[in-house]
Amino acid sequence: MPTFRSHTPTIMIIDDDLETVGLLRLVLQRAGYSVTTATRWDEITDRLKILSQQKQNVDLIILDIMMPEKSGFDVYRSLEVILYPMPPVIFLSAKCMVDDMVKASELGAAKYLVKPTTPDKLLKTVQEVLDQTRL
Repeated sequence: MPTFRSHTPTIMIIDDDLETVGLLRLVLQRAGYSVTTATRWDEITDRLKILSQQKQNVDLIILDIMMPEKSGFDVYRSLEVILYPMPPVIFLSAKCMVDDMVKASELGAAKYLVKPTTPDKLLKTVQEVLDQTRL
């Protein structure tokens, strides 16, 4: 069960696979997190504008690598320009090549999970990353 201090963390899921988005949303919401999702770049920017208008920050991003318009790596680089502070990012991808994991690490990703993952592993990883950012 996640431990929250002053607010419920908001997690943004960015993945073009609607089934994956739905499953991740379900697991995270059941665990008590606030979740927003996007499947395309224009949705990402729309969601971020809405959150900004609500004076709400994204505390963590779960990001797929294989996206249709921009790769997850390109999305990460774009988000670095528009988000301050940049929230931690967990890459979640079917790509399990060492080169991809190294590239994610070099970009500054907090963690890298390979699809499919279990709900327990997802929640443990999310909690670890959020705990690290609170230190």
